Amino acid sequence: MSNTPLLEIEDLSARVKDKEIIKGFNLTINEGEVHAIMGPNGAGKSTLSYVLCGKSGYEVTSGHVRFKGKDLLSMSVEERAREGLFLIMQYPVEIPGVAVTTFLKHAVNAQRKYHNQPELDTMDFMKLLREEGRKLGISADMLKRPINVGFSGGEKKRLETLQLTILKPQFAILDEADSGLDIDALKVVSEGINAERNEHNAMLVITHYQRLLNDIVPDFVHVYADGHIVKSGGKELAAEIEKNGYAEFTKEK
Repeated sequence: MSNTPLLEIEDLSARVKDKEIIKGFNLTINEGEVHAIMGPNGAGKSTLSYVLCGKSGYEVTSGHVRFKGKDLLSMSVEERAREGLFLIMQYPVEIPGVAVTTFLKHAVNAQRKYHNQPELDTMDFMKLLREEGRKLGISADMLKRPINVGFSGGEKKRLETLQLTILKPQFAILDEADSGLDIDALKVVSEGINAERNEHNAMLVITHYQRLLNDIVPDFVHVYADGHIVKSGGKELAAEIEKNGYAEFTKEK
């Protein structure tokens, strides 16, 4: 791990319609670090991921977010992605008519073009796609199908992980990455995610269960309640929450 900040969130507040969800949120994540945010259902953890990625309908009312020293909130969704921000969604959307292979080829080459790298031709791209897909148990037939159309929960999460391993973002947000996964699928997905960890990228794992953190072990764990972080610690904090729950961190004590 280094002391080079990758994502810096300062006094961030945001609302959906008339309801304030994020309230004075602060967090700095350096290169090489994996942070986990844990909290009860409905606490607004996914809202944080949506705000960082620029999803419409989420209004930032105050605060600053810097990504690699740049003003993240001034960027479009596309600019954030090209800069290296990536989200594994809790509920991946279906895109009828767009094959997985076509989507990923365009995404990879758009990223490479933005960073002044040569685009991959079809042969090189397919070799890369098959190699990464094989590691995640993704069949060639699945790669030909429209994105997430008719996919099981486990297939959707494998595809999200495949996008991560192909695009190699500098900062990945994992929003309930274990949702819909059985034990075997969780192991495969976790191995794929862990293989991408290095000293120059970082990850933010959003979950309410310790289960995922047994496989993707974080450097830091934060408890999210009432719109901001109420407690931080090491991986042992996740075990404490698993044992005692979130009651002491919420208003309904």
